[in-house]
Amino acid sequence: MVHTRTAGRIAMTAALLTAVAVVPAAASTASSTRPPAPSVSGSPEVAYNRVADFYGSYIDAGYGEGGVAGGKLSTALRNFYLTPQLRKQLAAWESRNHADGVLRAQNVPSAWRVTPGNSGMGHTWSSVRLTWGSVKHPTYTYLDVQSDLSTKKISGIREARR
Repeated sequence: MVHTRTAGRIAMTAALLTAVAVVPAAASTASSTRPPAPSVSGSPEVAYNRVADFYGSYIDAGYGEGGVAGGKLSTALRNFYLTPQLRKQLAAWESRNHADGVLRAQNVPSAWRVTPGNSGMGHTWSSVRLTWGSVKHPTYTYLDVQSDLSTKKISGIREARR
């Protein structure tokens, strides 16, 4: 009987050691099949990245300032990212339309996406998609945003022709 107990203990120890070796291997296999975590990157030298930085910050500021753009941070962002001429054009547009000229709306969207467009004659265009409504029933508006290649400043915003 002593012999069978010893053999049983050896078998049990071997099984445990095997399990200990298999579990980390299985865990590393499972984690390597997961998709990577999302990441965001950009460069201040790329005009459409600057457009994305501006719209992301501007929308965040709008949410932080009560759901309406136009507070101190929104104004500071306009002063940094937009040309003086565009700021004047937006003020006139906003006076006529009683809405935010950057967003072409009276409220703040829930999401945004920027896609690079064509370039020429010292300018480049980006397409900005603004998302409105709920996750289940989103609606979209599109803007064409012009940037000066030399300064990377946004110099024009218009409703996209779709």
